[in-house]
Amino acid sequence: MSTAFRLPKTFQQLVAKLPTEVNNTVRRLAMLSLIGQTVLVVTGGAVRLTSSGLGCPTWPRCTSGSLVNTPEMGIHGFIEFGNRTLTFVLAAISVLTLVYLWNLRNERRDLFLLALGLLASIPAQAIIGGITVLSNLNPWVVGLHFLVSMALIVFSTLLVNRASGRTGRFMTRQLPTIPGAMAPVMTAVALFSAVAVCLGVIVTGAGPHAGDANAPRNDLDWDLVSHIHAVPAYLITAGTLFACYIAFRKGIKGLFRSAALMLLGVTVLQAVIGFTQYYNGIPALLVGAHMLGAALLMSAATNAADVARFSPKG
Repeated sequence: MSTAFRLPKTFQQLVAKLPTEVNNTVRRLAMLSLIGQTVLVVTGGAVRLTSSGLGCPTWPRCTSGSLVNTPEMGIHGFIEFGNRTLTFVLAAISVLTLVYLWNLRNERRDLFLLALGLLASIPAQAIIGGITVLSNLNPWVVGLHFLVSMALIVFSTLLVNRASGRTGRFMTRQLPTIPGAMAPVMTAVALFSAVAVCLGVIVTGAGPHAGDANAPRNDLDWDLVSHIHAVPAYLITAGTLFACYIAFRKGIKGLFRSAALMLLGVTVLQAVIGFTQYYNGIPALLVGAHMLGAALLMSAATNAADVARFSPKG
């Protein structure tokens, strides 16, 4: 009887120790979530580019008789299982974020729901990953797996911005006044970034890096799809250059200018990597760098659109 009464009291004592305002721990966990999602994209790329996609030939176990990779599976098993293990790290970060936000679940519903969404997506990603393996790395399923990671990077970026007070209803940072046209321009750039990433997935599905020698391809014309993929990239560049021009022309400083410049830097880097890999036989290392660039592009475009949305208009 006494034990039954102690448990709620102990729980209440633990809850009482949790923060009642967004503190540095919450902000660090939000940043860790964004970093972790980006690292997951990189390790997922390593799985495919080292032909380790079937390093663990089944799912949810690594082999029919083992939950983890075995020495006999070699480096491919280690790479694939390492990518799977990172999912548990991301789950732990999401759980910790929710715990630290527990006392703020009503007041900061925006943060709590973003963290809850990130946690809920983890089993969904695991299931898609399992279907990827069981379908012998079907390129459309592989592409869906990648696109979900891109969406999670968007949500993680918003979580970082909200937790840091950069944007949202609870802003603590002073944003500069920007022309009214900047918000729709940056929103369009973010949408074009998403389109470019989707087309990039189709390009990858037509290319040589399947994740396994026997994995199927989507049988589309790689060269044609590559040129189509470049169209939204040109629009991203044009929109970002326009935003940077306006920022300097109007003397706009602070978060908007830094967000626009960051986006421009990532866009230029992606363009250089894209053209270099196109004219050099699509080397695996550059494909991996382009995947990392896609993650950085989605984060930078989301940040720029988010900052523009909440900046005062004038």
